[in-house]
Amino acid sequence: MSKTNRGNYFEDFKVGQVIRHATPRTVTSGDQALYTALYGSRFAVQSSDAFARALGYSHAPVDDLLTFHIVFGKTVPDISLNAVANLGYAGGRFLAPVFPGDTISTVSEVIGLKENSNGRTGVVYVRSTGYTQNGTEVLDYVRWVMVNKRIVANAAPEPVIPELPAALDPQSLGMAVPLLDTANWDNDLAGSEYRFADYEIGEKIDHVDGMTVEEAEHQLATRLYQNTAKVHFNHHTEAHNRFGHRLVYGGHVISIARALSFNGLANAFHIAGINAGRHVAPLAAGNTVYAWSEVLDKADIDGRSDVGALRLRLVATKDRPCHDFPGLDHEHNYLPEVLLDFDYWALMPK
Repeated sequence: MSKTNRGNYFEDFKVGQVIRHATPRTVTSGDQALYTALYGSRFAVQSSDAFARALGYSHAPVDDLLTFHIVFGKTVPDISLNAVANLGYAGGRFLAPVFPGDTISTVSEVIGLKENSNGRTGVVYVRSTGYTQNGTEVLDYVRWVMVNKRIVANAAPEPVIPELPAALDPQSLGMAVPLLDTANWDNDLAGSEYRFADYEIGEKIDHVDGMTVEEAEHQLATRLYQNTAKVHFNHHTEAHNRFGHRLVYGGHVISIARALSFNGLANAFHIAGINAGRHVAPLAAGNTVYAWSEVLDKADIDGRSDVGALRLRLVATKDRPCHDFPGLDHEHNYLPEVLLDFDYWALMPK
């Protein structure tokens, strides 16, 4: 009997199955520094202990997406080692801040299954939850992933497709942020004079800058999250896939786009919720990522006068600047340069 793990295939999953993932991970200041080195994220709350403490944090929390990637990475050996593609996200809530010294582990529940019409693959829906060493929930979210079948002839389960919210209720947001003393929010140090009241629904922002992805960087990033998906690492096998090369981890694209969004949304310091996300197309090393955002909604949060919530659509492209806000064509299909369409709530000081 083999002692190695070749990962689960579509027919190995059952609705209601609960998986405790291996390798809890203690987050260090070195992880945060490496995350900054990879993406250049400049949001002041996550960059400066002094800035964070002045607002009411004990010290600077780690970047929200670093938390997301670590929680996600735990799931890969059990959920998506044999995946064709990670398809999307919904219902993600950041529930508590993560600080250097916290240890994160992840548990997933299978909440849906549907075989594809080709009979060779199926879609697996999972809700994954990240916990600290004290049992505090820091993040939960749903993702769905296309997974190969081990044997095409194996019978498919009855399809179960979970009902997912189109968007999170903004009143459910903000648990990961203490009540802030925004009188101490320094616009100059934060990088922008524009706060919650200065943004309008329907406003679009070209984030201007571009970032070219290097082969070593995207592999280093994926290893940082202990993501073992071979599609990101193994050129020996992936040279024979339909793209002919390794693919960049989709979360790497999210982090690049989020870092680029600083130029125009510097005070949107915290990702509070993920409404939806779609990896529209793959990215390879050598491509340059650009991004733009649209304000979809604004909301006050009951009991909080310090921050408001902006619902933002973040679109990333490859090798195409975003001055004309590329997205869908006249037939409502994504343009070929679009990589990512990511709908999230961010908190911003009033």
